[in-house]
Amino acid sequence: MECPRCKGAMVEDVFEDLRDDTGSLNFTGWRCIICGEILDPVIVTNRESRPEPLLGRARKKFATQLS
Repeated sequence: MECPRCKGAMVEDVFEDLRDDTGSLNFTGWRCIICGEILDPVIVTNRESRPEPLLGRARKKFATQLS
């Protein structure tokens, strides 16, 4: 598998989640050996379902004027 961030090699790894309230403390995911990016099925699903940014609704930049 190729890392989406740096295109490095990813290895399968087991991670511990001590704050998980489902009773499962371990989960399997992928970790990049170059940059440390972590991917698991939940992360991939959330990234795929992220809505597109709304154009024209970006924050306006205000220039500060010193008098």
